[in-house]
Amino acid sequence: MKVDVLLGMQWGDEGKGKIVDVLTPKYDIIARFQGGPNAGHTLEFDGQKFVLHTIPSGIFHSGKMNLVGNGVVIDPVIFQKEIDNLVAQNVPYTERLLISRKAHLILPTHRLLDAASEAAKGKDKIGSTLKGIGPTYMDKTGRNGLRIGDLEAPDFKDRYNALKEKHIQMLDRMDFAYDGLEEMEKVWMETAQNIRKIPFTDSEYYINNALKNGKRILAEGAQGSLLDIEFGSYPFVTSSNTICAGACTGLGIAPNKIGDVYGIFKAYCTRVGSGPFPTELEDEVGQKLRDIGHEYGATTGRPRRCGWLDMVALNYAVMLNGVTKLIMTKADVLSDFSNIEVCTSYSMDDKSTTELPFDHADPRIKTNYTAQPGWMTELNANEALPKELEDYIDFIEKETECPISIVSLGPDRTQTMVRDLQLA
Repeated sequence: MKVDVLLGMQWGDEGKGKIVDVLTPKYDIIARFQGGPNAGHTLEFDGQKFVLHTIPSGIFHSGKMNLVGNGVVIDPVIFQKEIDNLVAQNVPYTERLLISRKAHLILPTHRLLDAASEAAKGKDKIGSTLKGIGPTYMDKTGRNGLRIGDLEAPDFKDRYNALKEKHIQMLDRMDFAYDGLEEMEKVWMETAQNIRKIPFTDSEYYINNALKNGKRILAEGAQGSLLDIEFGSYPFVTSSNTICAGACTGLGIAPNKIGDVYGIFKAYCTRVGSGPFPTELEDEVGQKLRDIGHEYGATTGRPRRCGWLDMVALNYAVMLNGVTKLIMTKADVLSDFSNIEVCTSYSMDDKSTTELPFDHADPRIKTNYTAQPGWMTELNANEALPKELEDYIDFIEKETECPISIVSLGPDRTQTMVRDLQLA
């Protein structure tokens, strides 16, 4: 057996949560491998809407196990809020959820450090969600971090206090106030103890033993490929590896254990926060995309920047991840556009290129577009797609040399057109 991987191809918000929910019946285990509560995976079914930040998106399906892998960072306070929402829906989470002992903990002081760092950048801020993600990963690579398994240690409080003191010294040097820390700590300690109700596991053994026993596993990525710490639009990136390679280090599986790679992209592009966005539309067309697509961050609530589909960036993500199947979401949002533009190349100093430049924010980048006719009709998953949408799909498949296996026509799990994929 192999681990299939599901990834975002753009700057996040591609609709990964919904698609994982749709694919879950095909799998036994859904495993998150990176990121933390900066993710916001939205699911809609039975007339209700749910947003998950850390817990894998297969949690609502009975008989499925959901693993929070070692590459994830966890804030117990936010995690507890997710659990409370599951309890309200009578979801037996302790039967469906496991946490890796090697996953790192986000401390209250990590959040303060995140805020202090962003404030110090001024106009050059990167648009952090202020969830403490970056400082937590910094402590991880600096070999100072606390992990879920440390909660089981008899001297956990001593370990916590040692790291907190280090953070306070840093905050003092940055002249950043931390007056509310005591109350933050009180809530954090309570919720950290509550996490111990969920089974902890040595996830690398759990995953590999599951493969040996013929279990079907889907690795669920967070954020998007263009936010990868190595290959994203640096420095406007997240602090982890969001590409397929991150599934290996974030779960403890060998590269030869990777199976299908599902790449999810929107029929257009969006981005939250700062950073380069060559096809951004800062006009009434961009606002129309935002309004129809309800483009506001699931985690931050911030309005998303909107623009046309960027094939240079999409092809880059397909290449980096070894994508075998593409999934297009939000095709319904484009139903009100008679003309759709697609960026097929960049120009720099009058030279055309289909390669992503080293500096994606280079002001010399100009975008070159190909026009596609819109379909101007309401889409229904139980009916054939209009010819113009089929032509749009064919165009993207030829550009990427990759099949589009699923087309999402709305936020609900029933609003999904499966083209060439077995879901059971």
